[in-house]
Amino acid sequence: MAWNEPGGNSNNQDPWGSGGGGRRGGGGGDQKGPPDLDEAFRKLQDSLNGMFGGKKRGGGNNFGGGGKRGGFGLVWIALVVLLVVWLFNAIYIVDEQEQAVVLRFGKYHETVGPGLNIYIPPIDRKFQENVTRERSYSKQGQMLTEDENIIEVPLTVQYKISNLQSFVLNVDQPEVSLQHATDSAVRHVVGSTAMDQVLTEGREAMAGEVKERLQRFLDNYGTGIIVTQVNLQSAAAPREVQEAFDDVIRAREDEQREKNQAESYANGVIPEARGQAQRMLEEASGYRDAVISRAQGEADRFSKLVAEYRKAPEVTRERLYLETIQEVMSNTSKVMVTGESGQNLLYLPLDKMVNGRGASTPAPAGVASGAAAQGTRLPQELDPREVRTRESR
Repeated sequence: MAWNEPGGNSNNQDPWGSGGGGRRGGGGGDQKGPPDLDEAFRKLQDSLNGMFGGKKRGGGNNFGGGGKRGGFGLVWIALVVLLVVWLFNAIYIVDEQEQAVVLRFGKYHETVGPGLNIYIPPIDRKFQENVTRERSYSKQGQMLTEDENIIEVPLTVQYKISNLQSFVLNVDQPEVSLQHATDSAVRHVVGSTAMDQVLTEGREAMAGEVKERLQRFLDNYGTGIIVTQVNLQSAAAPREVQEAFDDVIRAREDEQREKNQAESYANGVIPEARGQAQRMLEEASGYRDAVISRAQGEADRFSKLVAEYRKAPEVTRERLYLETIQEVMSNTSKVMVTGESGQNLLYLPLDKMVNGRGASTPAPAGVASGAAAQGTRLPQELDPREVRTRESR
């Protein structure tokens, strides 16, 4: 039978009844009821009052005697919690790589170095940043070169904070200003450079120029940022015109190759032609000097011969005749010699003698002796008027 049916309480089955283990009774019945929430709250309030010097509450259900003291304890708890939270936010640690700028009433107060520090919020505000870490910013965009070609130039800017006070106070968003200044510097440099320089060996010089111009912009703005490096990657044409751009590049490479070949040919031919011309000039100069010297020698010889001729005309005339005959006969290969009577004929094989002994070798003694045995004389022994020569070639 249920506990709430008539006559059910006689068996003491009501869990909220006062008998045995009642709700507020402290009797020692066998059955215990659920905990009383009011009593648990009262015990907690008594414990807090005891911590802050208040008296414990008496038994009963009324809260009239200790209401004010309990409210005062809750205020103290709230104050302690707020103090702990404030200290947690006010105390901060600055690392070795960091700095912190403290503003008091919105005005610059100090720059804090590494260590344990404290500030007073909300009177103070702090801005803590890493001033040694190198940061980077990448950009890529289409730009117009000096020769009116559109190219895409990717670059990366590496920077770090050099003055935290200027970084925090002078510019609202210093890194955004860095991006805008980078865009302006790169477009100015690319717009002043030809496309060939941007695509090939001119990138390094352009990077230095962009870095210098960008740093000048940032210093004028007072951003407190120092640019450590500007890297220009390989530029390329936009995708829409990439094929035409490649054709232009190949045509320019062919043009340059043809120019190099022409220059190589010119460098090989021109020095050779200049050498030949110089050799011809030297040969002409030598021939001129030889002719002049020979003419001068002949003129001097003739002058001396005239002087000798005037002293002894007959002897000089004879000598000239003999020298002329000797010169003529030395150039012939065969000589026919006759005696005084004109009967005997002597043949001298000068061609074989010259081939055997050389043109400058004199006639052997046997030839002269053989001629004497035949009753004839050599040209040197004959009278000029008796000698008749015949050259056979």
